[in-house]
Amino acid sequence: MKNKLIPALAFMFVTTSVLAYQADYNLPVTIVSHDFNASKENVLSYRNNVVVTQGSMQLKADQLDVDATAGKGKEIYIATGSPVIFSQTLPSGQLLTAKATNMHYELSTRTLVLTGDAELARDGSLVQASTIRYNIEKQELSAQGSGSKQITTIFQPEEIKNP
Repeated sequence: MKNKLIPALAFMFVTTSVLAYQADYNLPVTIVSHDFNASKENVLSYRNNVVVTQGSMQLKADQLDVDATAGKGKEIYIATGSPVIFSQTLPSGQLLTAKATNMHYELSTRTLVLTGDAELARDGSLVQASTIRYNIEKQELSAQGSGSKQITTIFQPEEIKNP
């Protein structure tokens, strides 16, 4: 069952993150791993303790494949692990984190798809699902359950200031 989350939840995850993402995207990407293979078809494979860093963004995985066959700026990153962990420090100082068994990221659409015990968290608020799709540019967040596993969303209330 697909569940489009309310705009307030998308707003919670995206308001300050869009600026951070744009600044991070202008910085170089560094990939560290124990094993690396490249094919003439522009497919890069990294294995064993893979760490990808770009600005404040960091991805840790057991394995990463980068499909660059469509050309520069259209790369597709496919990470697997137990789990794959993504994090980014937002301009507000808050930490956005995501984890899942598999992460699929399309650079051209700025879309991150988390599958397998997927989790997206920020400032104590959390979405857990079988699949989470997060589009940074469109500021859309959707989640999907699977079988008997439903989607869990936890909101942290805003602190009310006394007048």
